[in-house]
Parts: sequence; structure tokens; C-alpha cells
Amino acid sequence: MRDLRIVFMGTPDFAVETLKTIIAHDYNVVGVITAPDKPAGRGRKLRASAVKEYALSKNLNILQPTNLKDEGFIEELAALAPNLNIVVAFRMLPKVVWDMPTYGTFNLHASLLPDYRGAAPINWAIINGEEKTGITTFFIDEKIDTGHVIFQEEVAINTNDTAGVLHDKLMTNGALLVVKTIAAIANDAVTVQPQPKDSEFKTAYKLNRENTKINWSQEISIIYNLIRGLSPYPSAWCELHNKGVTENIKIYEASPVEEPHSFEIGKIIIEDTTIKVAVDKGYILIHKLQLPGKKAMEAKALLNGYNFYRDAKMM
Repeated sequence: MRDLRIVFMGTPDFAVETLKTIIAHDYNVVGVITAPDKPAGRGRKLRASAVKEYALSKNLNILQPTNLKDEGFIEELAALAPNLNIVVAFRMLPKVVWDMPTYGTFNLHASLLPDYRGAAPINWAIINGEEKTGITTFFIDEKIDTGHVIFQEEVAINTNDTAGVLHDKLMTNGALLVVKTIAAIANDAVTVQPQPKDSEFKTAYKLNRENTKINWSQEISIIYNLIRGLSPYPSAWCELHNKGVTENIKIYEASPVEEPHSFEIGKIIIEDTTIKVAVDKGYILIHKLQLPGKKAMEAKALLNGYNFYRDAKMM
């Protein structure tokens, strides 16, 4: 069996679960690379990444380069003498980094590659109404998410799963797939599969202001999938027109109801403690939303102190 010296690279909570699982299986992690501390909150105090906080708790060697091509960083990395790099939710690596270890650098990606290459695979799988997605480990090469596949595993998407729920499923399963991959590399038992190059694949585009806005004229299933595919982060948004004022709001939780009606698209209907928005062939029931400058609130709580007037409409 190979004697592995692992450098782990990652930043958010999604990556922490993998690092925890690697440590729990007693693999030798000689270094952790994560993002520099960033100002956060009202006080703009420096905050460490989730991976750094965990690494500190385990007294692991931590590097936080701002430039992955910096000569000083490359020297520090080489001094760790890694023979395997593992990447989970990190940034694109220069060749001098991913090509350094003897046994290569592999990445965990939250989709069934080659589908959903890119920045937001979890969100887009739900937004596009997929019934399944998965996790992939693959060796990194010059391009983004194009390297040879090591292992893949399918994960079902339930009709009411949000991006947050799916994130946690993939995070847990992904950590185990990484350990499976490490074991295969340690035993020199890896068989890789090149990704196909001559077909059309679905892309996990970076989320932005435009593609996270709700279009209330679309089909009810498309609207519902967008809301759950962006919940809890970054959240779907739209314009609320109420009593002559238009402001942007966020919608975190909703459900679809297919039912004929004669209301104008976007019309807001209040029934007891329920907020309904008229769409084609039904309604979107809003369960949790956020007004500007306010905390996210359940619909019932919001209606205790906020009035929707007769002209109220989602736009």
C-alpha cells in the first residue's frame, strides 16, 4: 500500500465534511489550503473559512495563499512533500499546483460529470427539474471539470428538495466517495474513464441577478423549481408592487397548487394566513419570504404586521 501524504484544499462547509471524514479514516493530511480570512458582518471583522476553523481544531498545518502562483506559496507547498492533492469546493488551480503530487490531484464535484460542470451544479440540477444528480471524483487537468473520472454515484432528487437539502445529501455522500477514491489510489487500484467530448452537456452557470429572478409568467413547475433550487442561498427574488410602491423581495419557501382561476398573472391573494400568487394554471403559495431591511419571515408572521393592498402584485 502506498504511503500517502495528503494536502487538502477547500473552503466552505461542504468541504469540511470531507476533511472530517478523511481525518476519521486516519489518512495523513500534511497540509490544508483554504481561502484567506475575509471581513464579515456589521463590524467587518476578519472571519476564517469553515475549513480553516475545523483544521485549527485538529492542529493541521494551514496555508492561506492569495495567489496560487506565488513563488513563496509554491515553495511552502513543495516543502510539505505531498504526493496526493484533494480538492473540494475550492478555486481553479494552476498546473504547478495540481501537477506537483506523484499520485495527482483529484476533485470532488457535486454532479454526474460531464453534466453540470461549473460553479453551481446543485442549484441548476433542481432549477432544471432533474430527478437525479450525483457526485464525481476526477483527476484535475488544464480545464474546469473535464478530467478523467475516477468514481461516480447517483443521488435522487425528491420533488420537494431544496438546494440546501440536496447540498447536505451530496456533502455526506461525497465525503464517503472521496475516502473510497483515496483507498483506491493508496492500493494502486484506480481505473479512470475519460469524459466524452462530442456531446451536448448541461451547464452549471454562475448564479447572477438575472438568472435568479422569478418570471411569474412561466409555467408553475418552472417557478417552483427556481425557488427551491435557490433556497436557502442565494434565494430567488422578484419585485413586489404594493400600494404604489415597488421593492425587491426574496422568496425562500413555496409550493405549487394547480388550479384554474381568472386572476391576472402575479396577482397576490390573501386567504387567512396564506399568501398566494396567481400564475398560469394555478398558484404559488408563499411560505417564507423577506422584505427589504427585514429578516426572512413565515407568511403567517408577516401578515400579522404587513398589509397587502388591492393592487398588490408580484412582478
